[in-house]
Amino acid sequence: MSTEIATKSTKYWQGISQALTEEMDRDERVVLVGEDVGRAGGPYGLTRGLQDRFGADRVRDTPISEAVLMGLGVGSGAVGLRPIVEVMFFDFAMLMMDQLINQGAKYRYFTGHPLPLTVRAMCGAGGHNGAQHSQNIEAWFCGVPGLKVAMSSNARDAKGLLKSAVRDDDPTLIIETQGLLRDRFDVPVVDDLLIPLGVADVRRTGTDVTVVATGRMVPRAVEAAEGLADEISVEVVDPRTISPLDTATILESVAKTGRLVVAQEALSPCSVAAEVCSLAAEHCFAELKAPPVRVTPDFTNVPTPLPLVEARVPQADTIAAAIRTTLA
Repeated sequence: MSTEIATKSTKYWQGISQALTEEMDRDERVVLVGEDVGRAGGPYGLTRGLQDRFGADRVRDTPISEAVLMGLGVGSGAVGLRPIVEVMFFDFAMLMMDQLINQGAKYRYFTGHPLPLTVRAMCGAGGHNGAQHSQNIEAWFCGVPGLKVAMSSNARDAKGLLKSAVRDDDPTLIIETQGLLRDRFDVPVVDDLLIPLGVADVRRTGTDVTVVATGRMVPRAVEAAEGLADEISVEVVDPRTISPLDTATILESVAKTGRLVVAQEALSPCSVAAEVCSLAAEHCFAELKAPPVRVTPDFTNVPTPLPLVEARVPQADTIAAAIRTTLA
């Protein structure tokens, strides 16, 4: 008898919406708060219909004040609810830093008690949103004890990571990617799809070069690897959780291949890519056959015109060129 699991073609945004619906159905303590998440269904339509289904007490529209929004999330988690806080654009997280980092992330350290809190933030360039609504600032949150940070690259992981975060007893930041919202992916048809936090996914096995990629760069890394398959064997690793990183999986791959390329939509300095390269140099120095290579946008702000936006973001051929340099 075949044990193959059936899959369904699902858009990235649909995976997120399914996770929200399923978790709110499963546990009445799960509440969703954010700007326009109720009647309007959110800026991307991800929460459309949830207020009608679960009521205004559990799906709450908030004022345009990110500090208030995150304070509501931290407070409701402290008193026994399991809040999901939607941040309309990741850039706006700058306005809720104290509530999330000084209060939420340190709550267990201060009190010894859990604080279930899931924060969803839409990041990256995906339209004509300009420099103040398109940034990848995930690295700012990766050095915060008590805060997990996850970043999905497909609808399956967007759904499964979000469901795991809602069930986690500590604060988790789930970073969603604008540029993937309408892309389709195969999602397993199972009763309860959970992707564990802190576990990387080897998307493609190989022996010559390791590519570690995050978010929108993962599909492009896979595309690059497949385009080079006749001449170079490329392994693609998707960390999925970027804090804490699954260093064991990443370093095992780098030790095997001896070469490393890291691709991300975020800027290079002090980033996840910088951390992965540092870990490889620290722990796999003897195995490295070439210097690690970072593939990131130029150190500039995100432009508004879509052609310039796409020109700034690394493409599959950019990643392929970086892979070739490690073998030169």
